[in-house]
Amino acid sequence: METKIKSNFLKIVIPAYKMRSQLFNSVLADINEVDAKHRVNGRTNHILWMAGNLVNCRYWLAEALGLPDRDPHADFFSEAKALNENLDYPNLKILKDEWHQISPKLFYKLCNVTDEELLQPYTIGMGAPFIEENYLNAIGMCLDREEYLFGQLGLMRRVLGYNAMKYDLDPSINY
Repeated sequence: METKIKSNFLKIVIPAYKMRSQLFNSVLADINEVDAKHRVNGRTNHILWMAGNLVNCRYWLAEALGLPDRDPHADFFSEAKALNENLDYPNLKILKDEWHQISPKLFYKLCNVTDEELLQPYTIGMGAPFIEENYLNAIGMCLDREEYLFGQLGLMRRVLGYNAMKYDLDPSINY
């Protein structure tokens, strides 16, 4: 059964959200824990950090939209914290579990928010004069961040010798 989307603004966004919910498993498929901590030439972020940032982005948006859930690993990722090689980041299984914990809740919130609510002021903190700071643009910024991180993860898969990410869909993931 398809969930009805209340906001006309989000009818174009929800399919992208759902696709990324699916692709999270695919982009991390078969990555071992050693490779998950690898930094190319000691300069790139590692896969654990990128995956944790994806999870944190969903928790950030959930909190912005009024959900009570908080990222249990916010100390590692919130407020654009840079990778710290001295930290012991959560492993991929933990991050996958967290992704699938927050994603359905956020999905249902996104489906039930109204256009009027989306246009209410919300401070994004970007300071870009051409971006109106409201909930709608906060969602857009979050999805943009996700897209960027998925691209980075896809590139890291190839650099580390893994096959390209597959676009296989899992019918059990409906968020």
